[in-house]
Amino acid sequence: MPNTKASIYLRDIEKEILINKKVIVRVDYNVPLDKKLAVTDDSRILATLETIKYLLSAGCKVILMSHLGRPNGESNNKLKLDPVARKLEDLLQKKVIKLDDCIGQDVKKFISDSNNGELILLENLRFYKEEEENDEYFAKELASLADIYINDAFGAAHRAHASTVGITSFVPSYIGFLMEKEIKTLDKLIKNPDRPFVSVIGGAKVRDKITILEKLVDISDILLIGGGMAYTFLAALGYEVGRSILEKEYIENVKKILGIAKKKNKEIVIPVDSLVADEFAEDAIAYNVPVDKIPPKMMGMDIGEKTIRIFQKKIENAKTLFWNGPLGVFEMRKFSKGTNKIAAKIATLEERCFTVIGGGDSIAAINKIGLAGNISHISTGGGASMEYLSGEKLPGIEAIKNK
Repeated sequence: MPNTKASIYLRDIEKEILINKKVIVRVDYNVPLDKKLAVTDDSRILATLETIKYLLSAGCKVILMSHLGRPNGESNNKLKLDPVARKLEDLLQKKVIKLDDCIGQDVKKFISDSNNGELILLENLRFYKEEEENDEYFAKELASLADIYINDAFGAAHRAHASTVGITSFVPSYIGFLMEKEIKTLDKLIKNPDRPFVSVIGGAKVRDKITILEKLVDISDILLIGGGMAYTFLAALGYEVGRSILEKEYIENVKKILGIAKKKNKEIVIPVDSLVADEFAEDAIAYNVPVDKIPPKMMGMDIGEKTIRIFQKKIENAKTLFWNGPLGVFEMRKFSKGTNKIAAKIATLEERCFTVIGGGDSIAAINKIGLAGNISHISTGGGASMEYLSGEKLPGIEAIKNK
């Protein structure tokens, strides 16, 4: 069925159309909780406030829905959304009515009886296995709660679930402010980046990033490779990497990427030295070595001092920069220097460079050093942003485009 809507974006709906409407909003409140079940990072909640405030200002009855964790289709007291409701209440300074279910007659009646301008949060969608199965009945039940559906959960846009795809078949559907910003920001990287465009890619495994690496070789000018995946690159170049992470089955893929980069005259920068350790532990014996001298019984845990300086110099002149993945085992203080130094360098670019960070670990690193405010755009969806940049069509976006 062809798309007959003038726009897919909430921003383009006349505000008068929203007045007194029940609007159900898919948000991504899959946030970390501590042992006391308190939210430890509210960045994903903060990112949705613009959409929520806008709808409330239009007099809408706003119904929020999200998943949290992996309850595998069963109710789990540790994964209820009550802590999220409390945090949202603090941030908005407005009462949030948290319900104990997300579908059913009781939920429907409560919403029907509630007042315009109220904010309601449904219970964890994934307490029902039907959510991840994109079950038609479950999607229809969610849709029956509202007059309009808004998807503002970019972090879940790459999942074809009932609350991201199925629901769009039963209610007029649009994209919220957060999702719109994510799409337009990533489109800028793909279609019209200011140059030089530098990509910093880390993380543990090449296998998770083959497609995005191939895309970044195409759209970037310089790729800086760090993290555990760097050792597969080093192995592809003939280096011995000791007990470092090594994906032998992906060496040929890496050689292909290096070949494409050479053919396109793109620069891929591999670490020249590494901080190695005798074991995967905070108190391990560790020292810096050139990459051609990694001892057989040692493992790489971070990029080395010389590599940090090389990466910093490459970043200095960037006009566009994309970063995904830590450059070492940054969770351990002894092996966090590379990630922290590069994060700090990226933060110094500020207005002279358009900087985008995608991926939970990269975001955690920039938040840890308190410099998130210096980044142009911090993506709320690691997996979704990587798939979008790779050229994949995200089900949560396509479902709205095609209705």
